[in-house]
Amino acid sequence: MKLQQLLSYTRKAVDDYQMIQPGDKIAVGISGGKDSLSLLYALAHLRIFYPNPFEIIAVTVVLGWGNFDLNEIKKLCDQLKVEYVTVKTDIADIVFEQRKETNPCSLCAKMRKGALNEKIKELGCNKVAYGHHKDDVVETLLLSMIFEGRLHCFSPVTYLDRMDLTVIRPLLYVSEADIIGFRNKMSLPVAKSPCPMDGYTKREYAKDLVKQLNQDHPGARERMFRAILNGNIKGWPQKQENPRRK
Repeated sequence: MKLQQLLSYTRKAVDDYQMIQPGDKIAVGISGGKDSLSLLYALAHLRIFYPNPFEIIAVTVVLGWGNFDLNEIKKLCDQLKVEYVTVKTDIADIVFEQRKETNPCSLCAKMRKGALNEKIKELGCNKVAYGHHKDDVVETLLLSMIFEGRLHCFSPVTYLDRMDLTVIRPLLYVSEADIIGFRNKMSLPVAKSPCPMDGYTKREYAKDLVKQLNQDHPGARERMFRAILNGNIKGWPQKQENPRRK
């Protein structure tokens, strides 16, 4: 996928759900993976011409693994003229060594988001952008149905009233396959996660399930995504009329 196509998808999502307002200062959560780096690339270029002026700052929560090298990501941020901030924590030690969690992902995610949100507020940001894409939307709904017994999916825009912070997901319309293509084309400096649970989560199970469904019934992934967009799921905002397209 070319940069122009990534920007087109990103702008459509931002416009459809009014994700960015004039004067926003947006923290881009950088995990080191292909999704967050593609998001960083998209927003860094979108800010150049988007009619609502906004700022971005890249933020990575460092969990405490000793072999997590972020030097190449720092170079990418310098290239894109984006400030890069790292937040050092002992989350890995707390979750795996001190508490020895048998199912560590939930606690790790909560602590990671807590550390991220605290730093974001300290930096004066009013929004945070996550790199969730189209496939994540479908997988999240499946996980909710299978393991929680409810129809639920994260929203394109979520206001966290306790933090006075808005979460946005500008890659909503971008497929994982396209992100992989963009990563390869742009040689993004993906930093491999050193977490021992990487690749062994419930989300990986949902990813494999969706892949199998799409193989057995071509187009199933896209139809499931459209069903979510049109399903009036609680908390999911309505698309906004875009005057540019009239």
